[in-house]
Amino acid sequence: MNAGALSIETRGRGAQPLVLIHGWAMHGGVFAPLVEVLAERCRLYLVDLPGHGHSRDSAVALEPDAVVAAIADATPPATWLGWSLGGLFALHAALTRPAQVRALAMVCATPRFVAAPDWPHGMTPATFETFAADLDRDWRATVERFLALEVLGDARAQTDLRRLRADLFARGEPDPAALAAGLALLERSDLRARLPQLAVPSAWIAGRRDRLVPSAALRAAATACGGAFAELEHAAHAPFLGHADAVAAALAPLLGAGA
Repeated sequence: MNAGALSIETRGRGAQPLVLIHGWAMHGGVFAPLVEVLAERCRLYLVDLPGHGHSRDSAVALEPDAVVAAIADATPPATWLGWSLGGLFALHAALTRPAQVRALAMVCATPRFVAAPDWPHGMTPATFETFAADLDRDWRATVERFLALEVLGDARAQTDLRRLRADLFARGEPDPAALAAGLALLERSDLRARLPQLAVPSAWIAGRRDRLVPSAALRAAATACGGAFAELEHAAHAPFLGHADAVAAALAPLLGAGA
């Protein structure tokens, strides 16, 4: 499916519609283990964000309003799942289009990724500045380092890292400009104040061993909006790779709520 030059792949045979939005530098194909688990229950819409995967040459801007509009125009009312960077788009959609987003799943994703005096749960601004500088010098090496951080601490770290590396360029290289734009979006976004306005059911799914997004961040966000919180004991930042069954179990009540 193509939405204004935004690639959205449709998979699954089930009745429950589920939109999946990937994280920084990846593409919708990264969700393959979760798709396999949910294919009988769900009709899955795998988004490639602008500048990524099959949407590398998309004319859609990598910013919340434009991305959410493009996805909403091409998919039915559904539960939206966002992983990492993808969570910013999914949360924005749930806040601005509650008729389109029946329920929200945030997987290792929070309303604010950068730490602040009143938000100790994120990366330091200095870390983001270092990533941005490294990205400008050698984006491939920077992405490789980020992949290693995504699996660090996971019980299946080496297996998952091999899978991420194999998936990374499976749909072509991401646009370096989109990588920089995504990093800037992670650095500046802050939707915490809007969480009490969230009008749809939500689930916040954390990896206890996540070194990029602490589970405490998802717990705090879930508390702020009255959502459900689940922590996966042996998972890091990409839990759907080696722990797809556990992610599906955490999603089950939400999929029922979004019916």
